[in-house]
Amino acid sequence: MLRNEKDAEDAAQEVFIKIYSSLPKYEGKGLKTWMVRIAVNHAIDVKRKQQRRREDVKEDVGLQLVKPSSDSVEGKYIQKELQHHVRRRIDELPKNYRRVVYGYYIEEKSFKLLANEQGINEKSIRVKLHRARNWMREHWKEDDFS
Repeated sequence: MLRNEKDAEDAAQEVFIKIYSSLPKYEGKGLKTWMVRIAVNHAIDVKRKQQRRREDVKEDVGLQLVKPSSDSVEGKYIQKELQHHVRRRIDELPKNYRRVVYGYYIEEKSFKLLANEQGINEKSIRVKLHRARNWMREHWKEDDFS
């Protein structure tokens, strides 16, 4: 399930510890099924943690613009072109996602401020931003921004 030998070894050790510590809760029915269920649940938890870490890293890197190493005219031009390109790509987003992405990443507004401006709750803003990121992952390639 984990598709990585090292992760599988770590998970197996953790599962054995979980099984051992959960023995007092065992009801005496289907030992193999009970153990497999603990292992599968643990593997699912590990996969979720890995996915969250990947999303956090992508989110941190997200739509940050590359800054030139110097304040040269050429560096400023490259940065301006990249910003222009990113804004054009944001315009390709569906309208309901575009406002949230632009407000959050470009204008650096908080969830609360965006929610107040759009007349919806913060949770809806978070959901829209999550869906917008998924839309971008599906429709854009990383090479489009290099």
